[in-house]
Amino acid sequence: MGLSNLLVLSQVTTYILTLLLSLCIIIPIFFHLHDFKGHCLLFSNGTWRETDGQFLVSWASQGFCDYNLTWASVSLLIALIQTYRFIAQICRGTESTFLSAFFDVVLSIFMSMAAMAGALIITIGYQIWCNAIMLRFEACEDATSNNIDKEDEIDTRMFYTQFGTAQFGAWTSWVCWVGLSMFSLLKLCKYHQQENIRVSMARVRAQLTRNQWSPVQNES
Repeated sequence: MGLSNLLVLSQVTTYILTLLLSLCIIIPIFFHLHDFKGHCLLFSNGTWRETDGQFLVSWASQGFCDYNLTWASVSLLIALIQTYRFIAQICRGTESTFLSAFFDVVLSIFMSMAAMAGALIITIGYQIWCNAIMLRFEACEDATSNNIDKEDEIDTRMFYTQFGTAQFGAWTSWVCWVGLSMFSLLKLCKYHQQENIRVSMARVRAQLTRNQWSPVQNES
């Protein structure tokens, strides 16, 4: 198998994995927002009321959850388009152009940065929430079996599983996008090398042609 086919197959496999991981972010956060009545627990803090043991939450912006939903949805869409594109290339036996390979590099690097930002938001924001929860409970997941906020009518039964899944999906997606950036760079370097070889061969042919005509001109 040639280097080009190996790179394309690696890209297709990673894009399919990225597609599945995007769902690991979108689905849990979507259900979290439903369970928490539109509130996002990321970076949310609060205090415990001594009289009835209720958690008085100071809700952070919903934008933290919305950002992760947005970049994961974009990641899902790109993965779908790129998977179809590369599979079509394999079936037709064609290759990407230098320009499309360059576009893949830029896109992959951009998505790598977006994925890292999303993963950091989930990790740090969730840790802040758990730190507040653990002022009363020994572990963050202990709050899933308790009605800690009757005033906001939130359902906390699944938040630990939801954000555990979202955190896994976000960091693994980041790894996939970094891998896709490397595959795209390798392909771009390969095309650049091929172009240099073509230019060198053209110069050699031109030099040989001039050398062949020079004796003829001298004789005449």
